[in-house]
Amino acid sequence: MSASNLQLSAALLGAKDAPSAPSAKTAKQAEKAAQDFEAVFINEMLSTMFDGVKTDGPFGGGPGEAIFRSLLLDQYAKTLAGQGGFGLADQVKRELMRAQEHAA
Repeated sequence: MSASNLQLSAALLGAKDAPSAPSAKTAKQAEKAAQDFEAVFINEMLSTMFDGVKTDGPFGGGPGEAIFRSLLLDQYAKTLAGQGGFGLADQVKRELMRAQEHAA
């Protein structure tokens, strides 16, 4: 692109109403939503991993263990997502913020 084309493009872009930058509150909400999404994703991965694990012993099995395991996997997932997870939350947040900018 030539310098005159760049100047023209800059002038045209300046003439348009630029989308407003998202507020800090909105960015925090998007970050939380993205982290929660990643936690659900990790939970689903972990739950399928533990589907085939059988329990033995006097305290193994039953509905109590099924409930405990689901709660344990939920906490594992939240902890992993809170510590950076797999990087999925960053991508989701970026897309949420991009969608918000286009909606405004």
